[in-house]
Formats: sequence, structure tokens, C-alpha cells
Amino acid sequence: MKNLVKYSLIIAFAGLLFSSCSTTQKAVSYTAGASRSKFVGTWMCNTVTYQDIVTGTVQKVFDQAPPQAFVNSTWILTNSGNGQYSLVNGMSQSIYWSYYNPGNGEDPAFQFKKVYQGDKAKDIDSGYRLVIGSIDGNTMVLKTPVKVGSSKIGYVIYTFTKTK
Repeated sequence: MKNLVKYSLIIAFAGLLFSSCSTTQKAVSYTAGASRSKFVGTWMCNTVTYQDIVTGTVQKVFDQAPPQAFVNSTWILTNSGNGQYSLVNGMSQSIYWSYYNPGNGEDPAFQFKKVYQGDKAKDIDSGYRLVIGSIDGNTMVLKTPVKVGSSKIGYVIYTFTKTK
């Protein structure tokens, strides 16, 4: 009887060890290096590319402009969560941003709300969530998920470099 309990505990421990390792690996692959402080600064969007989407399929992102209009845009992200992006054509948008990391297997994300004069961010209940491809404090890759067909997801991918 003693051996049965001993072997049962060993098997249970081994199962727990293997299941916890696989879950941790997945979480680490997405969150490694990401933290709110790494987003703070001034960023330039160098490129906009597509994954599993035909170029030109997405007509407008952030309810603002075509994806390519964001190439060379400048994004200012302050520690307070306030920010702004400016397109090359002179169009600017105030935003309130945050780092979203639910820790439940869902991808961590950069999210923001458009803020207009007189608005308070807490009163705005719609916004945009971009999956974090990578961030190291000097470069950042963000991906907007786009539904393709009835069951596939493609991405508009924005690559940034920090300028300040």
C-alpha cells in the first residue's frame, strides 16, 4: 500500500511538472521582454507588411487610413498612457494606450483608444488591440489581426524603431 501511494505521488508530480512546463513555455514565448516601460518613447513605423493577407485587401486600419499610410508615421507614447500618432500627410490622433497581458494563454497586446478633445479615456469603450510580435525597447513589431474568410486570421504587421 505504501508503494502504491509513493508511485501515485511520483506520477502525479511528473504530470504536474510536464504540464506546467509546456504552459510556461508558451507564455514565455509571447511575453519575453515585454513590459509597459519598453513602449514608452517616440517610435517610427518603418514598414507595414502582411501575413496571410493579399496586399490591398485591407482598405483602412484604426478607422483612419489605409495600412500603407502608416509607413513613416510617428507614435509618441508617454508613461502616463497618453500618446499620439502622426501620419506623414499631417493627420494626427491623440490616443490613450496600455499594455494588455491577461496571462491566461491569450497573446499579450498593445492596445489604444482614440481620444478626442474633451473626452476622458475611461469613458471610451472602444479601441484597438494589436498583438505584440516582439519588443526589446529599441524595435517593436505589432500585428493587427484581420479575419480572412470564415475561419482564418491574417495580420497587418507594423515594424517600428525607437527614435527617442
